[in-house]
Amino acid sequence: MSFHYLLMAVQATVHKKLLAGLGGTGLTPGQPKVLDFLGEEDGANQTAIARACYIEPASLTAVLGGMEAKGLITRRTLNGNRRSLHVFLTPLGRQMQQRTAQSFQMLEDRAFRGFSPREREEFEGLFTRIYTNLTEEGQE
Repeated sequence: MSFHYLLMAVQATVHKKLLAGLGGTGLTPGQPKVLDFLGEEDGANQTAIARACYIEPASLTAVLGGMEAKGLITRRTLNGNRRSLHVFLTPLGRQMQQRTAQSFQMLEDRAFRGFSPREREEFEGLFTRIYTNLTEEGQE
């Protein structure tokens, strides 16, 4: 099986299993990774969220709008700067973030079942190198 096929198959499987594990939450694609990021960076601005979650800014606006409508986040300015909105988890959002983090952890545990710590570290290093190779500017 080719690398690109395996990569797409793994991504689709992870996404499907993540949303299945979060069944009944009403979360839509894109929202779990934003919750996960805000768990570590609550109060981040939208530019930082888009960059960290690999979401186009226009798409992020829609994702955040849905999260705000569900009461998971609030968006507000800081220090009177109206040009930059910061995103904060609500108490409900914090609960959902914790559930999302548990689902991500369960998926990782399952994915790396049978791997030694060294094998996992080696895989993550190799996968990071692949990502870096594919995202380096000017290396077309």
